[in-house]
Amino acid sequence: MRSPKSAKTVLRGHRGLLETAAATALTIAGLFVIGNPPASVRAEAAGVPVNELMAAEALPDIALGSSSAPVTIVEYASMTCSHCAAFYATTFPELKSKYIDTGKVRFILREFPLDPLAAAGFMVARCAGDDKRNAIVELLFAQQKNWAFTDKPVEALANLVKQTGMSQTSFEACLKNQDLYNKIAKVHDQAAEKFGVNATPTFFINGKKQNGEMNPDALAKLIDPMLKG
Repeated sequence: MRSPKSAKTVLRGHRGLLETAAATALTIAGLFVIGNPPASVRAEAAGVPVNELMAAEALPDIALGSSSAPVTIVEYASMTCSHCAAFYATTFPELKSKYIDTGKVRFILREFPLDPLAAAGFMVARCAGDDKRNAIVELLFAQQKNWAFTDKPVEALANLVKQTGMSQTSFEACLKNQDLYNKIAKVHDQAAEKFGVNATPTFFINGKKQNGEMNPDALAKLIDPMLKG
C-alpha cells in the first residue's frame, strides 16, 4: 500500500490521461503501480473526531444505510488498489447484508486515487449520477483486472462503463471535466493532510482508524462492540 503526499503529485498525469481517453487507443501503462504489497490490518492509536470526519467535503458523500445507524464507516479507497477490490469481493457483501441493510451501519466510500487511472474510474462513477455512483464503483472493483491492469486501460474502462449506459461521448466529456477532477483531488488531499490517510484501503469506524483489507470476522470484531448499548 502506498500513496504520494499530495493529489498534485498523484494526479499530475491528468492532461495526458485526457488525451489518451480522447484517442481511446493509447496506453497509460507506467502511470500507475500494478497491485500493492500484502497488507495486514492494524489499529491506529489516534482516531478522528466524528464531527470532523463528517464535515462537508469537496464532493458530497453518497452513503449506504440509515442516517441514524449507530455505526458509521468511512472508507478511503483507490480504484486501482487490489486490496480495495478484494475487500469488495470478500467482505463488503456480508457487511451490506448483515449491517448496512439492517440499519446498523452507515457506509461511505470516499475517493483516494493513487494514480491518474484511479481518478478516471472515480470520475466516471460520479458522472453517472448519484443513483448509479456506488453501483459503478462496485462494478469497477469487480472487473478491476479487466480494465485497470490491461495494455489499454482507458479504452477498457470506456467499454466497461458503456454497459451502464454511458456513451463514448459522455465518457470523454467526463474525463475532461476539470472541476470534477479538482474536487476529487481535494477529497484526496483533505484525507491525507487532515486525517492522516496514507494508504488504501483506510477505514474510519466511528472515527477509529483502521488500515488494510479486512475479512468479515475482523470487521465484525470492530463493529459488534459498538452496537452494544
